[in-house]
Parts: sequence; C-alpha cells; structure tokens
Amino acid sequence: MSREFIHHVQRVSRLLQPIKSIPKGGAVKGVNVSRSYQLMVDMGIIRQSCPGMYTLLPLGNRALEKLKGIINVSMTNIDAQEILLPNLTDSKLWKQTGRLNEMGDELFLVKDRHKHSYVLSPTYEESITSLIADVKPQKSNLPLLLYQISNKWRDEMKPRLGLFRGREFVMKDLYSFDASTDSAERTYETVAEAYRSILDHIGVPYSIVEGDTGIMGGIISHEYHYLADIGEDTVVACNACDFRVNSVIYNGETCKKCGGEVTKKSAIEIAHTFLLGTKYSEVLQATVHTQEAEIPLVMGCYGLGLTRLLAASLEVLSTNEDLRWPKALAPYTVCVIPPKENSKESPAAHFADEIVENLVERNIDVIFDDRTQLTIGRRMLDAKRTGYPYVLVVGRYSMQENPLFELHDVNEGQRQDVSLDQLYNFFDNSESMKQIRSQIAA
Repeated sequence: MSREFIHHVQRVSRLLQPIKSIPKGGAVKGVNVSRSYQLMVDMGIIRQSCPGMYTLLPLGNRALEKLKGIINVSMTNIDAQEILLPNLTDSKLWKQTGRLNEMGDELFLVKDRHKHSYVLSPTYEESITSLIADVKPQKSNLPLLLYQISNKWRDEMKPRLGLFRGREFVMKDLYSFDASTDSAERTYETVAEAYRSILDHIGVPYSIVEGDTGIMGGIISHEYHYLADIGEDTVVACNACDFRVNSVIYNGETCKKCGGEVTKKSAIEIAHTFLLGTKYSEVLQATVHTQEAEIPLVMGCYGLGLTRLLAASLEVLSTNEDLRWPKALAPYTVCVIPPKENSKESPAAHFADEIVENLVERNIDVIFDDRTQLTIGRRMLDAKRTGYPYVLVVGRYSMQENPLFELHDVNEGQRQDVSLDQLYNFFDNSESMKQIRSQIAA
C-alpha cells in the first residue's frame, strides 16, 4: 500500500478499540444490561466514565458523526438553520415557565462565583424562546426553524441500560416559530416528514404513535419508537387500522377509532415531537408584529436522541454475540483482511493494497486489518463481532491463476467468492452501496 494511503486509511493496529475476549461458554451479561450495551462495551465502542456517563470511543464517535451527517442533510432540505446554544441556561427562565419546580431533582443545577443559579440543560425551550424574544424576528422571516446537536443532561436517580437511560446524552433539538396555528401545523408536518426520511434512510423499522405532552405541554405530540423487548415504553396498536398510541394515554380494551383488537409491545422512544402552541412564547414574550397586533409566536419542538438511536438500532439488529449496525451508521463499511505474514498466501498481500485503494477511490470507507501476525480467522472473528457490514478476505483462493476473494455480507450471513471485477462491480452497482457512497462523499 502506498504511503499516501497508509496515512488516511484507518488501520486496526492503530485503532483504540479495547476488545474483551469471549469467555468459555459465551458472553455473560451483567445485571439489567441490554444486549447492545454489553456488546458496545465488549467491542470497544463505548466506555463508562461514571454512572450514567459514557465516552464514545473512536468507532462509536464515527457512527455518531455519520448519524449527524444524515440529520444535517435532512435539516438543510427543510431550510432549518443550525445553531449552538450555551449548555447553561439561567434558572430564572426555568422559574418563569414553571418548569424549575416541575422537573425538580432531575435537573442539574450549578452556581457561579456570584451565587447565580443555572440549569445544565436537559432541553432548551426556555433558552431558545428567550433568544427569539430578544431577536424579534419579522413576520417575513417565518416560519423560522432552528436546530442544534449537542449534549444534554438529566440527573437520573438510577441510570440504566447504558445509552438508553443515562445522565448525559447527545440530542438533536429543533424549534419552530410561526405566526399562526395553521402555519405551525404545516411546519409540524414538514418536520415530521423530515424525521420519517431520516429513519427511512437508517433502515430500522419504526413506529409513530400519539404521545403524551407531559411537562413539555402543547397541542399535539408524537413519539417515534423502535420495538424491542427491553423498551421502557409500551406501544398500543390496532390490528385493523392505523391507530397507534403510547399506553400512558390509553384507556380501554379495544381501539377507540374502529373497535378493533389492539396489541401492546415494548418499545424504545428515539424521537418525540410537540406542537407547543404559545406556552413558552407568551411567558417569555417571544412575539411577532402583525398588522393587527403584537402576537405570541406559535412554537413546535422536535427532539431526536442520537446516542439513544445508535444503541436502539444495535439492540434491534444485533445477535447475542455480534454487533450489527445499520449500514448507513456502521463506523466503517468494509474491513479488508490481508493474508497472515509468512503464510503461503502472503505473496497475495498486494491484492489487499489494490482493493483498499480502489474502494477509497469509490468513496467507500474502509478499515484495513494490518495485524498480519494474527490468523485470518482471528481477525475475521473481530470484524464480525464489531459489525462491519462487509468483510473482504485475501485468502487461499487469491493464489489461484484466476484469483478469487472472499466477500462476506455480515448482516445477511452470506459469503461470495468473487474476482476483482465482480468485487468492484458489486460496490459500483449495489443500491445500498450507492447510497452509502453518496452519504460519505457528502
């Protein structure tokens, strides 16, 4: 491999990935530990720093960055503008809206040297509304959509299930401002369509249900869920119509919409949207001037839990032994494994270099397992447990007159022995690979 490629292709030997070996008899789960959490720890994706707080190691952070990229494209498509609010919000704002006492011990509160109190924000309605009240947008600027991707904090009494219920987490929060309820409802549907687009791109089946407005308040609320046994929410769904609701706001034995039978399933909430109305804008005086009067802006807020979504997608797709990423979020799409050093296949190592260079030229993100002191089998095991969607092995068939290479589709559990032309044709023409290439290029 040329020195140019050595510098910008990730090598496994240089990767910070503290892998735990599998004990005899298989992996052992801790108490109240989800499958995805155990695998993310065992495979060096995350590391607990203290209860409820986790470091995303290089592979975990790379997956998060891919998710951010998908979100940013979707937000650009609906003319949402990215901002970054301070993590600390003046507690006076939370007192004004009444939520300082409402949320109580779940809030992290800090004081500066002047004894002034701040909230380490779990959500940003107060902060963004105060900003808009100060800026005073013109009616011609509306609807105004502002979003950020940032860390949020909540003082969970008993953090559990890894990234599902932690004290610190990464979220995208979007806030919309309109001059009327009708306009706000149209904006709400525009954002909902963008959320559906994001989740469709990721490719894990999801459910959208009517949700509880809770302490956020508002007129309309919808939740987005991945169905999973460890989920802490329960989704009620009718078998005869499109009725879907969180069990928290459901009373009855049959569907109120059509009288059909309902089923209840455990689910993990990954996103939540609210049409807030004027709950915050009235109190914090975020208004717009119309010909008739100065009126409070009609707001919407839309949360998408990034770290939670990563963990939830792994919970749904992974096996008990191996991580399985959605292809769009996998830290690397292809792991290339060259022959073991000083083996009878080692003369074919140049093929691995050529394959890596050609995949990089095709905008495929590759990781190169250069630990050639290890057997192919050992490196193959690590690659499958880490969950790279494709593993390409330069092994014994590469020594033939017409060399062949093992292409493993890890998610599907399939293997093909392919020539170089067949390999490149697959990465050029596969629909899923086209989507991944365009995503990486963007």
